[in-house]
Amino acid sequence: MARDMAIRLTHAEVRGLLPPRPADAHKGTFGHLLIAAGSRGMTGAAKLAAYGALRSGVGLVTVAVPRPLADPMAIALMEAMSLPMPATPEETFATSAADDVLDLSDSMNALALGPGISRHIEAAEFARRVYAEWPHALVADADALNALAAEPDALAEPVGPRVLTPHPGEMARLLGASTQEVQLNRETVAPEFARRYGCVVLLKGHGTIITDGARVALNPTGNSGMATGGSGDVLTGLTGGLLAQGLAPMDAACVAAYVHGLAGDLAAEACTQRATIARDIIEALPAAWMEVENDPPDKER
Repeated sequence: MARDMAIRLTHAEVRGLLPPRPADAHKGTFGHLLIAAGSRGMTGAAKLAAYGALRSGVGLVTVAVPRPLADPMAIALMEAMSLPMPATPEETFATSAADDVLDLSDSMNALALGPGISRHIEAAEFARRVYAEWPHALVADADALNALAAEPDALAEPVGPRVLTPHPGEMARLLGASTQEVQLNRETVAPEFARRYGCVVLLKGHGTIITDGARVALNPTGNSGMATGGSGDVLTGLTGGLLAQGLAPMDAACVAAYVHGLAGDLAAEACTQRATIARDIIEALPAAWMEVENDPPDKER
């Protein structure tokens, strides 16, 4: 799809997609997000996704992790709940954890799947089954994407709405192509993939592209300081939190990409691009939301 047919996101565009926040609201009004993330050595991914979600406006967040990691996670997360899941001896998700996650679907509004789950064979099978069978909105990132790339048939006909948030390398693996091919054809490969698999694609990188196959949005926010470990985990949590609040997948992905990038810009102003880390992006999210919701168009970046 040609660039001139795409929408360039703005404060006003994003503001118009935000869900209302009624004065008489309670936690349940704003949804409950389940995050399935983490493994031995990668608990940070789960924590960053959780705090990205908590800064989205979602009402409740529960983080499902392999059982041996549940107690440390409970200590690390003050505002989110933690839930132990069946684990392998290597402290990754066991394949059987898919049953436990799917059993929670009646009490959850959305699921964020993948940050830090590892490429362990059982964790990969866990991710593929959950992707296919979770009945509500789901955002997949990181090792969930690697699991899907290993068996592309798992991408076909999931039972609920799906958002995929690959960086160019992950997009290349999903397509069976090279990263260079993806980068040279970002505005065609993302919509084609979205149409083929009936999902929303948020293709990260300079000039992030968000598409459902029919519509394409270009995100102008963000900077190279966000090229740091954990930044994508924050985006996954933020996207999941918006899905849990009831935003349509395309809308949630657009809002998440824009606000995440804006928070990265604000973080870089305070910390420099060179010194920005993922926690800085989380800490800048309140200011980013304030700017989007309150600033007039002539103050847009």
